[in-house]
Amino acid sequence: MNATLPPLALYVHVPWCVRKCPYCDFNSHGIGRSDGKGREALPEQDYLAALIADLEADMALAGNRHLRSIFIGGGTPSLMSGDFYRRLLAAVAQRIPFSDDIEITLEANPGTLERGRFAAYREAGINRLSLGVQSFQDAQLKALGRIHDGDDALLAVAEAREAGFDNINLDLMHGLPGQTPESALADLDQALELAPEHLSWYQLTVEPNTEFHSHPPVLPDDEILWDIQDLGHARLEQAGLRRYEISAYTRPGRHARHNLNYWNFGDYLGIGAGAHAKLSRWDADRLYIERRWKTRQPDAYLRRLQDPRGFVAGARTIGDDDILIEFAMNALRLVDGVALSTWQAHTGRPQGELEKCLHVAREKGLLVQDRERLQATPQGLLFLNDLLALLSEDE
Repeated sequence: MNATLPPLALYVHVPWCVRKCPYCDFNSHGIGRSDGKGREALPEQDYLAALIADLEADMALAGNRHLRSIFIGGGTPSLMSGDFYRRLLAAVAQRIPFSDDIEITLEANPGTLERGRFAAYREAGINRLSLGVQSFQDAQLKALGRIHDGDDALLAVAEAREAGFDNINLDLMHGLPGQTPESALADLDQALELAPEHLSWYQLTVEPNTEFHSHPPVLPDDEILWDIQDLGHARLEQAGLRRYEISAYTRPGRHARHNLNYWNFGDYLGIGAGAHAKLSRWDADRLYIERRWKTRQPDAYLRRLQDPRGFVAGARTIGDDDILIEFAMNALRLVDGVALSTWQAHTGRPQGELEKCLHVAREKGLLVQDRERLQATPQGLLFLNDLLALLSEDE
């Protein structure tokens, strides 16, 4: 049965950061800058031991599959040392085999790096960097609560190239406080000068339980946001970066494999404080899909190392009423969508079960009239939430 399971990836969560940004709703916890870099207070050795134990408890769920990608996110993973990742990746490889072309991504904050750190990450086996630049303009970075400035971002890219990284993603935001189309395009132009292989360009949104939610900044109005998006998409396409997901652009062959696994409804293990996982299993000729999550608070997670209950905080099996929406929420983010055969391969459900839910969305022009693919039209991409709501009602 393992041959019919979806591809497998691994997500590793590092929950600490120097200071929590006012827009961030991720599981991140500020630690201050006791040594000027924010690392003195980090329990590297204890966290490494916990991650390995966490993986040990989950490794049977991998079956006979190889890992196709690893993504180390946060928080700020670049607070950890190169030796931490060398030992972690060696421990993972001892337990679950890697595919020959595995993609291993590390998120890095330009404000937490020092000369030589990138070389240590590269030597540890990390072969892709995702740099949280957000903007190159100091006033915008200050408004976002970032600890780096524009020069730090430029230096980080240069040092990453010097260390041998040939696969770099830049994270940029738009729709920032007081931003104009001209300043948004200036950020894109600066990013393009750095020739990244991949660019994530997404709109700032104010999320609950954030400082921005309690004290909202003045954001651009809808007309300005439309102008920013239209002009920005055109600028990126002209520069040879193809949009393949709602907020992701790539040069040929440099798609984010780990994220593609999410959007194609693949499986992934999740280790670390608050990490989430999606896992499939066959039982009595039926494929069951489970989502599970780990203990969220870092101190509580570390205490679970000595707890016989392990690290899992909760789990749920995706029910029949939710499977279509969960699949569509991922697949329809892709500009080209996914083959309809992916539905059957990754959910264990017959293709006809999906087809009967799509006709109304096709009639309204939100889905492409293609019986081989599940793909949103340009209008459907613009109004993805409305499209998903329509599929939910039709289901």
